[in-house]
Amino acid sequence: MRLFVGLDVSLAKTAICVISEHGKIIDEAEAASEPEVLVRRLGDLDGSIAAIGLEAGPLSQWLHRGLTEAGLDTVLMETRQVKGALKAMPIKTDRRDAEGIARLLHLGWFRPVHCKSASAQETRAVLGARKAIQQNMIALEMSLRGLLRNFGLKVGAISRGRFETRIRELADGNPMLETATTPMLRARATLRLELAALEKQVRQLAQDDPVCRRLMTMPGIGAVVALTFRAAVDDPARFRSSKRIGPWAGLTPSRNQSGERDVSGGITKAGDVNLRRALCQAATVMMNRGRSTWLRTWGAQLAQRRGRKIAMVALARRIAVILHRIWVDGTVFEPDVAPQMA
Repeated sequence: MRLFVGLDVSLAKTAICVISEHGKIIDEAEAASEPEVLVRRLGDLDGSIAAIGLEAGPLSQWLHRGLTEAGLDTVLMETRQVKGALKAMPIKTDRRDAEGIARLLHLGWFRPVHCKSASAQETRAVLGARKAIQQNMIALEMSLRGLLRNFGLKVGAISRGRFETRIRELADGNPMLETATTPMLRARATLRLELAALEKQVRQLAQDDPVCRRLMTMPGIGAVVALTFRAAVDDPARFRSSKRIGPWAGLTPSRNQSGERDVSGGITKAGDVNLRRALCQAATVMMNRGRSTWLRTWGAQLAQRRGRKIAMVALARRIAVILHRIWVDGTVFEPDVAPQMA
C-alpha cells in the first residue's frame, strides 16, 4: 500500500498523519521534532511511503535534510498555498493541519519549495546576524534622539562618527540625562564594533567566492547583495529560464481576473523578502549613483515614461535576470554592450 505522510511541525512536537492512496486515514500520532525520532516512527508503518510533506518553515529544512538522508522521499510545500488550503477547515488543530498537508500531498495540489544547501543557510545566518545588529544600532540611535527631543534638544542631521560626541554635548550639564544616555552610548559603541567586524567578514566571504566576484562586476551590486542573491538562489539550475527569477522573487505584477473583471495590481511580493529588498536597493543605487551603463540608461528611459517607482521595480527584476545569466554563463557584466536577447 502506498502511503502519504503529512507532518505539521512545531518547536517541540510534530503531528503526523498517514493516509492511504485511497484517501483513508491509516495512522495519526505525535513525535518529537527530531529527524531520528521521525525516521524511527515512520519506519514502523505497514506500507510503502510514497511521499512525506511538510510546510516550509524554520525547522522544516533541517528535518527535510534528515529525512532525505534516511532515504525517505520528502518534499517542502509552499507556505502560502498550504495556509490558503487549510483555512477552509472550520477548526484548526495540529492534528487537522497534518491531515490537510497529507491530503494536499495525496492530491498533488501543492508547489514544492527548494531546500537550501547547508552553505546557503550558513551564509543567510551571517547576513541575518549583520542585519539584526544594524537594526538594533539604528533603534538605539532613534531612542536617543527621542529621549533628548523631550527636552527640546535636537540632534539634527549628523554623521555616524560624530553622533556620540553630539549626544554628549547635548546632555552635558544635566546629570540625569547623562545617566540615561551614557549606557545607551556604550551599547551603541559595542554594536558598531561588532557590525564593523561582521561587515569585514561579509566582504571577505564575497571576495573568496568566484560567483560573487562575477556578480559584483555589475554597478550597484556589493558584497551584501551578491551574497544575498547567491544564498537565495542556491542552485541556478533549478530555473529553466533566467526570466523565471522575477516571478519567483515576487517582482511581477499581481493579477485578479474573474469574469469581466481583470485587475492588475502591485507586485506579488512572493518569495524571499530579503532578496527582493536587496534587489530594489541595488536598483535604487544604480539609478542614482555610479557610472552610466546601458542598464542604467534603460531604467532612466523607463522612469521618464512610467515613473520612478515602476522603473525601480522593473530595473530590480531585470538585475535579477542578468545576475542569474552571469552565474549560469560564467561571464561578467559588460557596462557598454547590452546582451542580445532572443
